[in-house]
This record gives sequence, structure tokens and C-alpha cells, in this order.
Amino acid sequence: MNTPDHLLYTKEHEWADFKENEVTIGITDYAQGQLGDIIFIEFPEAGQELNAGDTFGEVEAVKTVSELYVPVSGTVIEINEKLEDSADLVNTDPYGDGWLIKIKPTNVNEKDDLMNFSSYEEFVG
Repeated sequence: MNTPDHLLYTKEHEWADFKENEVTIGITDYAQGQLGDIIFIEFPEAGQELNAGDTFGEVEAVKTVSELYVPVSGTVIEINEKLEDSADLVNTDPYGDGWLIKIKPTNVNEKDDLMNFSSYEEFVG
């Protein structure tokens, strides 16, 4: 299992990469492995306001559908449009080209509620 040490993680298996006024969000390598081949992703609209813990879309795999949860509150500023035609990027590169959305956070302190990589690895252990 690949778990980058610079990211933060949720119990719902999303990751968050905080950079200045932007948070990039995706699903973990563990999650994509459990889901199997991803064929479709439902995204929120750019400009949509989300609160930490809200669902922001769904990931559809060959055998299941899973909801996506936003780790911190904020406004959606970008969705990964590459995934509309190549959802499998989440399987092949979940921490790179397979990112899902970017948000402008409204409460950066919410990141204190997320797990670091060692806590996440222990959680999925």
C-alpha cells in the first residue's frame, strides 16, 4: 500500500494535500484497491460550498458505488476533468493525476481532525 507521508487522511479513505489557499483531495491507494476498477466519478459543481464530512460525489467501480466525503469545509474551485474520460487514473495514480477536486478551505484548523500517514496506515492495518 502506498501512503505518502506529506498528506493527511480521513477514516473514509480520502486524502488531503494542503497548499496555501488550496486543498487537493483524492481517494487513497487503499480505497482504490478495495473498490477495484473505477469506471465513473460523479463530481460537485465548481463554486459549490461544502462542510467537512459532506458527501461531494460518488465513485463507481465495476462492482460497487462509494460516496466521497470532503475532509475540510470550503468552496470547490476545480474538478479533475481528466477523470471524466479516464476515471481509471484513480486506480493507476491516486495521489497524482487521479486527484478528484480542489477546494479553497474556509477553516484550515479542520485539518487537525485528520490523520497523518502513520495513523492512517495503522487505521487500515
